[in-house]
Amino acid sequence: MDYITLSNGIKMPQLGYGVYQVTKEEAERCVSDALEVGYRSIDTAQSYFNEEEVGNAIAKSGIARGDIFLTTKVWIEHYGYDSCKASVEESLKKLKTDYIDLMLLHQPFGDAYGAWRALEEFYEKGVLKAIGISNFYADRMVEFASFNRIKPMVNQVECHPLNQQIEAKKWNDKYDIQLEAWAPFGEGRGGLFENPVLKEIAAAHGKTTAQVMLRWHL
Repeated sequence: MDYITLSNGIKMPQLGYGVYQVTKEEAERCVSDALEVGYRSIDTAQSYFNEEEVGNAIAKSGIARGDIFLTTKVWIEHYGYDSCKASVEESLKKLKTDYIDLMLLHQPFGDAYGAWRALEEFYEKGVLKAIGISNFYADRMVEFASFNRIKPMVNQVECHPLNQQIEAKKWNDKYDIQLEAWAPFGEGRGGLFENPVLKEIAAAHGKTTAQVMLRWHL
């Protein structure tokens, strides 16, 4: 597994397994399978309603907690200082862990600044190893990085060959904030796996279109 190093020195696997739209009934099995085949980064969120099942899979895996990079996200209805603190405690309980490797604010709405103050406190206590944001456009990201005590270490945004985030990447790099892709395959929309340009590149290199997309991301 290859890793990138975040601005605070924390190492994060470049490839991860996300459980968006994975049902509560299927999540534990899916995460168990992912860990078994070698994934060591798991991404969930409060709004996915499957944190508990993700926690079960990790607890039963037999893999040392320190070898797994676990990400979850605070949902907007839990923004504000007090609500965010309570929601982080709830996520820790559901995930059956005493720390989270990366905690993100899921969207740039509501009292995101109040929620961020709560994340900063947990970060300074070591309960959160890294903190970041998700779905923040470049202008909101720059504002957030400039007017908080601790700037985000990650900004997770939709990124794939049909939504390349070229301008956003420049601003992330300028502020030393790691851009992380969600929907790296575009969720298969727009016939992305059958895209003629990607198919031509794949054929030239003896790879699949999925492999071409992953290599582009990396």
